[in-house]
This record gives sequence, structure tokens and C-alpha cells, in this order.
Amino acid sequence: MISNSSFPPLKIRGRTLLPIVQGGMGVGVSAHRLAGSVAREGALGTIASIDLRHHHSDLIEMCKAKPDRETLEQANLIALEREIRAAKALAEERGMIAVNVMKAVRAHADYVRTACEHGADAIVMGAGLPLDLPDLTQGHEIALIPILSDSRGIALVLKKWMKKNRLPDAIVIEHPALAGGHLGVTDLADMNDARFGFARVIEETTQTIESLGLSRADIPLIVAGGINSHEAVRACLAAGANGVQLGTPFAVTQEGDAHPNFKRVLADATPEDIVEFVSVTGLPARAVRTPWLDRYLRNEARIRNKIGLVKNACPTALECLSVCGLRDGIEKFGHFCIDTRLAAALRGDVNNGLFFRGREALPFGRAIRSVHDLLELLMTGVARPAVENRCAYALS
Repeated sequence: MISNSSFPPLKIRGRTLLPIVQGGMGVGVSAHRLAGSVAREGALGTIASIDLRHHHSDLIEMCKAKPDRETLEQANLIALEREIRAAKALAEERGMIAVNVMKAVRAHADYVRTACEHGADAIVMGAGLPLDLPDLTQGHEIALIPILSDSRGIALVLKKWMKKNRLPDAIVIEHPALAGGHLGVTDLADMNDARFGFARVIEETTQTIESLGLSRADIPLIVAGGINSHEAVRACLAAGANGVQLGTPFAVTQEGDAHPNFKRVLADATPEDIVEFVSVTGLPARAVRTPWLDRYLRNEARIRNKIGLVKNACPTALECLSVCGLRDGIEKFGHFCIDTRLAAALRGDVNNGLFFRGREALPFGRAIRSVHDLLELLMTGVARPAVENRCAYALS
């Protein structure tokens, strides 16, 4: 546990936490080991709900024996239940365990239901406006945390949720120009728009909250994107944020659930290696230019011309997304199987995987350190010496 810090705590639904949130990263990058380890330190750890079956050999075998959508979806729900249970055990009743659910995923309601029924402390939802989240969680005592990028989206969610007699227990404000993975804009050209600046969004959101007769103290604001140091955390909190969310720095910790090769790719990436492109979801995304992504981007125009308007059968039978550029033949979207590429990255397949990453330099540079060391550095500014032969978790 980290105690020697002057930062005020983050308070969510009666829980007192470190003001550091670990972001959800799929497929399988943030599962029970990472989320549970973060929560055990007194912070909020997040399991990314999508396609967790890749961490469970018996579920993979079940899917190989019967590779239809119903079986694959059931396997993923079983995996999510297992991961929540394992994360809670690892956390030892400290911190909070959240489940990240992408609104853009076709089975998002099933993931929400499973999280509610099996003990998650919070639902974090992004990749679309989570207007129906209060309905999906009705009757359950669980924190609801939407991920949004500007004050207009926040105002819309607040007004819609108020009609359902529900307020967010916190709001994550994600800056598209700084985050990794899928980004909160519909056009790459909009990423650096001034409306996404943290100070502006915090100020405008505070005004909205007060105009609605609500108390700013009841809705913590958590900023996400580009935060990689004690000084950055301090600056965000001084600007009015109640907490910060990080993804990539947690992905490369020893407790991170991905293969060591995955961590090495992220840790070794230079600024020139990190690129933006349009995902199959239609959203811009940010990742490391590894061999597969380099080939794809070099041939993207030819791929669009050849198959851009052609509908295809889902290559995995999972049909994970509500809308998919490859499956649905949407010319302006990406054209590849995102589940296949993210699963390859999770396994450490450098040549064929898609490795999402934020733009920021990592707190420990190329070093792979523990969750405790990372949180201690962010909270205190002190980097303890590395401990040799510390056990590192990895996907077998």
C-alpha cells in the first residue's frame, strides 16, 4: 500500500482510493492479475471484458470443438466471471475492481450483466455513449463510470441519466490526442481540437454540473491520456481533476497479463514507431507500427479499393462488434479482423499482432517494473531501485 503521498484520495461510491486508475486494455491485456494487483495497492484496477477466453485453455478447446458464435460468446462470459473472481481474491478486499465494457461491442449488455452478477465493483464504459448503462444495471449496487472526451458528451450523459434517477459515480475524461487504443473522435483530424483540453473540459463540466443543480463533489472527474509521471499527476490534480487514468504504463508492468513480448514491443517503441489509423470500428486508433500494421498501412488504399464495399463472413465467427468494417463492407472503416490481431499481440506474436499503445514516454523507460513500483513513483516521485529476480506474470 502507498501511504506517503500528499495527494488527496479519489472517492468513488463510498470507497477511498489512490487517485490512480488503471485503464482497461483488451484483448486480455488487463485481466485478473493486473487488475487485482492494482486494487491490492488501494487503487482502481480494471478488467477489459472483451474476449477473455484467450486466458483459459479449456475455453479455447471448447471453442475449437464448436466454433460458433453462441459457444464463443458463452466462453467469454465464463472467462469474465472467472477473471472477476480471481481479481477480487488477489485484491484481498482492497481498492476496487472495475470491468471495462465497450459500447461498440455487440454483446455489451451481456458483459455488463455478468459483471454485475459476479461481484465487480464498477462498470467503466466507453467506445460510444453509454446512455443505457443505468437501465442495464438497474437493481445492482455497482459504480457506473462513463468514458467521454468533451463537455458536450458529458452534458448529454448527465441529462439522460438524471431522467433515469442515476448519476455517474465518476467520469473518465479521455484526451484523443494522448490516449492509446481506440480514440474518442470520429475523425483523425479532430484529435487535437481545443475542446478536448483537460482544463477546458473540467471547467465546462463543472459549470454543467452546477447548472443542473448537482454538486461537483459528488461526481469525481478522472483525466486519461499522456500521464506518465508524478509531476503529470500533480498537474492534473491541481487543474481540478480528482484522479488520473493510465493504460500503457500498467500494460508493461510485471503483473500485466500479456506475454513478455507484448511488453517489450510497447516499452521499446520510439515516438516514430507509434501511428494513428482507422480501426474496423470506424474510430481512430493508436498503436505501434509492428510488421503486420506496417504491411496493412502500406496496402490500406489497395485493400479499400478491392474489398472496401464487400461484405464478408466474420473470420472468427464471434462477430464481436456491432459494426465492423471488414464484416459489413464499410469502405471508410478499417478492413482486418481486430480480434485476431489483438489476440496475436496478447500471445506475443510480434509479426502478426496489433499492439495498442499511448504516445507518452513510459515512467521507467524501457524497464519492466512492478505495479507497486509504478504506483509509488506516480504518487511520491520516488523510484525505488529495481529488485532482481522479481516474479513476472505472463500468459503461458
